[in-house]
Amino acid sequence: MPATEKLISRLLADAGYTCGLAGKLHLATCANGVVEKRIDDGYEVFHWSHHPQPDWPENAYTQWLEGQGTSWEELYSGPSTPYIKHGVPAEFNQTTWCANMAIDFIRSQRGGPWMFSYNCFAPHHPFDPPADYLARYQPGNLPLPKARPNEWEGKTTYQQLDSQYAHNDPAGYHVASMTDADKRDVTAAYYAMIELIDHNVGRMVAALEETGQRGNTIVIFMSDHGEMLGDHGIYLKGPHFYEEAVRVPLVISWPGQFAADQRVEGMVELTDIAPSLIEAAALPIPEAMQGKTMLPMLRGEASLCAHRESVFSEYYNAWSHKHSYGTMHRTESHKLIVYHGTDQGELYDLENDPDEFENLWRNESHAALKTELLKAAFDASVFTMDPTPIREGPF
Repeated sequence: MPATEKLISRLLADAGYTCGLAGKLHLATCANGVVEKRIDDGYEVFHWSHHPQPDWPENAYTQWLEGQGTSWEELYSGPSTPYIKHGVPAEFNQTTWCANMAIDFIRSQRGGPWMFSYNCFAPHHPFDPPADYLARYQPGNLPLPKARPNEWEGKTTYQQLDSQYAHNDPAGYHVASMTDADKRDVTAAYYAMIELIDHNVGRMVAALEETGQRGNTIVIFMSDHGEMLGDHGIYLKGPHFYEEAVRVPLVISWPGQFAADQRVEGMVELTDIAPSLIEAAALPIPEAMQGKTMLPMLRGEASLCAHRESVFSEYYNAWSHKHSYGTMHRTESHKLIVYHGTDQGELYDLENDPDEFENLWRNESHAALKTELLKAAFDASVFTMDPTPIREGPF
């Protein structure tokens, strides 16, 4: 990430907020033991741990385990299959550790304004919940993934590859050889990881209540992406824009300020969170910030239906699909996906095919609609370009 970019944590810190983080900050290279030089992110309290594995000496979670007289390697043991593992016990799990850091921070902030980012790695592959959490689930009672026989025949090359190996990686999960029992085991493990997160979110909310801060704290629960979990014959993520991957939870609460017990089905982007927080803090929203504030909708003053007519998502050259550049343009009724530099794409009628089984990309009867959505997708792509520096003169 360019050093000139200002995260919301930097903007809030400049306004007098104490900012803290525990877990991932997914804005720098964190691979092969290499960490980019940290930018001026505004975090005064910085417990960085990209993921639980001890790949970097900078991993604060690894350092904490060493201080407890143990290690991730020592705790990460127990029965496993090619697809799931018994992970670190809940007491020492990174999910719990991140919450512990957050709770310590909450209890230390009794005066001025603050913001904390709880960024645990889970739920994420490898599917490795604590053994006792996994034991709470009976895999045989869980549903199988959503898929149709030979569905990949009408889909893109990326999906055809990932239906064999997750992330098109022969060294990873061999999806094509998974039995129904394997698939249910993975689902159970994923649910168990989520349950551990739920438990720790409850602990953090309890800390806010115990310290008298719940009433003046905005709590946001969200995820950066989903997990295919076998739906459409795919595991993990990859250059796919199914609802399972891009439609993530977003729960926002501020007692007495935001409408309670409200569930809305309209469309928002995660880019909308930053301007919403900036406005809630009574600060001016930077002109270059591309998201749209959600405060009128959160306060019950406006309908979410008027917030966005469409949303946009991007996937650029990540993981093992080299040179995969995909963008998604979604309206209430349709979804268009373009794989740039190829003749491949996807088009779904979400009203008649909400599970996205039938790809209409090459369907002649939808050619006019496809052209219309391609134009809208191109517009959306242009408007994501960095508008800085803001033009000051006439040219």
